[in-house]
Amino acid sequence: MTLQEKPRCVWADNDALYRQYHDTEWGVPLRNDQRLFEFLILEGAQAGLNWITILRKRENYRAAFDNFDAVRIAAYDTDKIAALMLNAGIVRNRLKLQSTVVNAQQYLRVQHEFGSFANFLWQFVGGKPVQNNWCSPAEVPASTPQSDAMSRELKRRGFKFVGTTICYALMQATGMVNDHTQDCFRHAELKCFPVV
Repeated sequence: MTLQEKPRCVWADNDALYRQYHDTEWGVPLRNDQRLFEFLILEGAQAGLNWITILRKRENYRAAFDNFDAVRIAAYDTDKIAALMLNAGIVRNRLKLQSTVVNAQQYLRVQHEFGSFANFLWQFVGGKPVQNNWCSPAEVPASTPQSDAMSRELKRRGFKFVGTTICYALMQATGMVNDHTQDCFRHAELKCFPVV
């Protein structure tokens, strides 16, 4: 069976970019702070939009936001936000752009307090991926008690655009939960995938 013929989660079957993302990234356990920060920002940017919209703009986001260097982003001023508002390659929503700066500042504080942003985020799943066994996409929740707790704590610390649904999407994307359906070839692969 070729890679094209392998069964996938339904959402990944109709777009080549989605398939690549699904097959190589989505659900892979991730502990790299800069990549976790990138996903936090991109998931927040996605609020009210489809993920494919953000996925198509991801390289533009990396260029616009100094490859998600939180130290640089934390220092962005009103002039930088104004320049970003002119960038057609990203979602030009002032609140989302301003929240990126706030989130970078809070991220650096959390990183200092916990030793890494990964330590902070992964505590909500007890340090290891939750292995779900969904039969259909209809069973996959939009949020869980773990994402509720993550959202509450992020908000308490001053983060923006971190509602429970966004937090759960972050958990799915970064492998804190394995939400590939059982019929998807990635479900079994990610049960024993090392944290990267």
